[in-house]
Amino acid sequence: MAEVAVRINETVNGTDNGIDKEFEEFINGGKPSRSPSGSKEDESNGIVVADSGTNERSKWKVKRPAPKFSLSRTNSDTQVSAPIRALKNSRKSRNSFGRGLPKKGGAGGKGTWGKLGSELLDEEFVASLDPNDPNYDDSEQLEGVSLKCTEVDKHQEQPDNEICQSIHTIIVEYYHHGDTEEAFLLLEDLLWSETQRPLLVVTAVEVAMDHKPSHREMTSVLLADLYNHSLNEQHYSKGYDMLLRNLHDLVIDTPEAPIMLGNFIARSIADDCIPPKFLTNYKGKVESEVSAVCLNKAETLLSKKHGLVRLDNVWGVGGGTRPVKHLVKKMNLLLHEYLSSDDVQEAQRCLVELEVPHFHHEAVYEAIVLALEKMDPRSMKLIVKLLSTLHCSVVVTPNQMKEGFIRVYEDLPQITLDVPPAHAILEKFVNECRKEKIIGEDVVRRLPTRARKRFVSEGDGGRVKEDLF
Repeated sequence: MAEVAVRINETVNGTDNGIDKEFEEFINGGKPSRSPSGSKEDESNGIVVADSGTNERSKWKVKRPAPKFSLSRTNSDTQVSAPIRALKNSRKSRNSFGRGLPKKGGAGGKGTWGKLGSELLDEEFVASLDPNDPNYDDSEQLEGVSLKCTEVDKHQEQPDNEICQSIHTIIVEYYHHGDTEEAFLLLEDLLWSETQRPLLVVTAVEVAMDHKPSHREMTSVLLADLYNHSLNEQHYSKGYDMLLRNLHDLVIDTPEAPIMLGNFIARSIADDCIPPKFLTNYKGKVESEVSAVCLNKAETLLSKKHGLVRLDNVWGVGGGTRPVKHLVKKMNLLLHEYLSSDDVQEAQRCLVELEVPHFHHEAVYEAIVLALEKMDPRSMKLIVKLLSTLHCSVVVTPNQMKEGFIRVYEDLPQITLDVPPAHAILEKFVNECRKEKIIGEDVVRRLPTRARKRFVSEGDGGRVKEDLF
């Protein structure tokens, strides 16, 4: 103990002659000794700096929490100690010893994209890795991450019935949008082989037989546009050959199937999809009557003068694409034929085949004007009968019927120039239509009134002349 006291006395008096560091820490209870006189201590950061002297001590740094962020206000001279709110939503680590990278490697937290490739992870597999998930199985030892297989086997082929069903769906969708390029892209996504390509021709023609002439025109356009893309000459030939062999079954559902198939074959020859020798190969080799009718129809269309040019309109132009003058001419023609034959059903069929339900008001307008121009009771009676049939069968909707009458009312001054008694005839015609309930009271009330009476000075004494018709 005496020796220890001597050492302490020497240390206090500054007469330490080389006391080792371990003894000094033992005296101070495991802490570094206090700085001697002449040393300075920076209380702000806890660093002890020794003055240059005989005994230079090692520098000891005390770990202290990082200073708070100061939010300065530009409107005042004071400074407020408060954390910046923008740092609250920062994705960087709040640990001062972090590397400044996003938390959890960018795989968690609101507004993060997740780890690279996480969109390909199997959700069931990821859920099974969570110990809190009910489907978690600790017995499974999964070393890596399994990805979903999204690559499709191009060599895999679908059955013929599935291919036909897919083609049927694509063709029906094509009738709605009319884009051949879109139909081509959808067809190329099918898993079919080279031997299944003729099924496209078979399915497209069979679907078109159950639709309107405008849809058959669209089908012919699609088959022509697919040449050298999805189909070639052998595919067309084999497809039409399959249709000729199955023509007996097609006639059961579509009695006009031989005529339609003949039109399709002739149109494909005109579009250079198949050569003309396709028909000559069947001469003398066809035993079926329906097949012979089909081939004769195609040969007749091709043998006409300028037949290849006329085949562009073998199905007629689609309803919405026809010129207005052409539609007006067709409607006038069917009305004159109706007045000659008195066949209401034929006139109705011709109007439906025009496929312009939005333009039926023109048929009503032309029918009324024709009745005014004929100026005889028979024509008026037949026109009223036709309008009544079209109204009862809803071939012409009430709105189209009303619009046709309103158009006649508006053009009555011009019609009167050619037909002076048009006003009187129109009044009788409107009353007959009201009796047949073709039009309502609102249309009758809009009928223009007769012109003013003339003055005595104008020569007729102010009388209204009696109707002569």
